Amino acid sequence: MTSPLPVSLTTPIVAAGGGAAPARLEIVRPFIADETARRIPLRFNPADYKLSKGNTFAEIPIPGLDAPPLQYVRGGSETLTIEALVDTSDTLEDVRTAYVDRLRALMAPDSREHAPPIVRFVWGRPIFTGVLEKLDITYQLFRPDGVPLRAKLDLGLKEYRQAAVQAMESPQSSPTVEKSYTVRRGDTLSSIAAAVYRRPDAWRELARANGITDPRELRPGRVLTVPRLS
Repeated sequence: MTSPLPVSLTTPIVAAGGGAAPARLEIVRPFIADETARRIPLRFNPADYKLSKGNTFAEIPIPGLDAPPLQYVRGGSETLTIEALVDTSDTLEDVRTAYVDRLRALMAPDSREHAPPIVRFVWGRPIFTGVLEKLDITYQLFRPDGVPLRAKLDLGLKEYRQAAVQAMESPQSSPTVEKSYTVRRGDTLSSIAAAVYRRPDAWRELARANGITDPRELRPGRVLTVPRLS
């Protein structure tokens, strides 16, 4: 027969108080009609969360320059990092069964999607949508028989956004905004005009703005001014 936990044990249930909207993860895809099955509560709101995003740039090697020009290649996925606590010290239930196992399941491919589920972090309002990329679990409190009652969770989510939606939200070029373009090997004035204006026949505007009289003068690494089209 196992002895009960000491009466003096202070549990997060007692210390947490209340009033704040509860934080949770929600499964967005695949669709789950049962709201209880769709929502995974974190029990205690995190003290903070961290959003990170980076971009990838390529350095254009031009001999003689102290600092090479940079050319934007692509954006990086945004990430969300959360440290959360789950605890069952008030009920003495196995914290793995109550909370951890459902979070671990988010790392496994779903049989319908053939990929891990897409989830949304909600704290009062939707904060972030992505896939669970990392889950570190540290068990901190145990029953006398070794069953864990408290776990610290370090969760890392990576942004998920459909490519078609991103293309509609962020057009790759605009003929009404002046910009610059770094010439790459194989480029021609017509191909550059097609890329920046979506009009190959606008190559004359590029030639005029950059004083190009002979298209053969186009060399990799040259930075062209891309004027606005009226």
